[in-house]
Amino acid sequence: MEPVPITVTKMKDTPPTTIRDVARKAKVGVGTVSRVLNDNPSVSEKTREKVLTAIEELDYTPNPIARQLSVGRTLTIGIILPYLTLPSYIERLRGVQHVLASSEYDLVIFCVDDPAQKNAYFQDLSRKSRVDGMLIVSLPPDDFQADYFTRSGIPTVLIDSDHSKLCCVVADDIEGGRMATRYLIELGHRKIAYLTDYLETPFHPAMSYRYQGYRSALEEVEIPYNPDYFMQGERDRESARALAKKLLSLDDPPSAVFAASDARALGILEAAQEMKIKVPSELSVIGYDAIRESAYYNLTTIDQSLFDSGVMGTQMLFDLLTNRAQPPCKKHVPLKLLARSTTAPPP
Repeated sequence: MEPVPITVTKMKDTPPTTIRDVARKAKVGVGTVSRVLNDNPSVSEKTREKVLTAIEELDYTPNPIARQLSVGRTLTIGIILPYLTLPSYIERLRGVQHVLASSEYDLVIFCVDDPAQKNAYFQDLSRKSRVDGMLIVSLPPDDFQADYFTRSGIPTVLIDSDHSKLCCVVADDIEGGRMATRYLIELGHRKIAYLTDYLETPFHPAMSYRYQGYRSALEEVEIPYNPDYFMQGERDRESARALAKKLLSLDDPPSAVFAASDARALGILEAAQEMKIKVPSELSVIGYDAIRESAYYNLTTIDQSLFDSGVMGTQMLFDLLTNRAQPPCKKHVPLKLLARSTTAPPP
């Protein structure tokens, strides 16, 4: 049987609508259409309506590259941050995107894995006009790096770190550490452990600051520091679970654990469950961050307003872009203790 031939009819491409088509339909000049697209106040309301009607009828979409060139901007905000997969950074990104969603700006993410990459991004982005503004999360710049951005003229805001030459949005992690430890002390605990990521880090030393707050709260009420109750390791939940098992297997285990992040606190809860240790009647656990998952586990935690810090940082950057504020400027996000069902007086 002979094959049946297939006839393919080639459709004619319809040329895209151009700004000249809009001008022709509205009976105005191309420059007038451009001014309407750029919200120029010099266009009369009657003419503006004619142009907008023509745009709608022709279903015209401006070329984004041409528009960027016309306004002299990239219409892009860059954000540099580490550990993109961690819930605390995702929550901050949600805050950033919440503000950008109602703006004309797009967001470009630069994820840092090591100090060399951080330095490369800082230098590269401060030398090239790839973005109109920059958000830097949990990556404190040194004096030379801060100078990169001040000299470049690119409006820059730090979130979760600070420098005297740049605007920033920060939380008081030392006070947060005190708040968590004081709460356990007020419940009656005296054997309080601190489980954290490695304190020595090339990125923002938040865990070290929370550790300082932990030590300070113990000293305030003259509770001796027990080095056996301090454990540090990798950032992942599995590492926290393994460390917690060692901690809870001590001859004299703690009655409470302050975890430097909610992700670590969840690892501790898993270890306690595997070891048949009841929370909170036999062990109290408090976390830090108030990520979404913490509410599901009813975890007591320190809320450091992650979403709000992203919102505040982006709004501060917009203030710089519109010259309503000038550096240095600094805002603090509030800290709040969320007392839930993973903490109780000691047995």
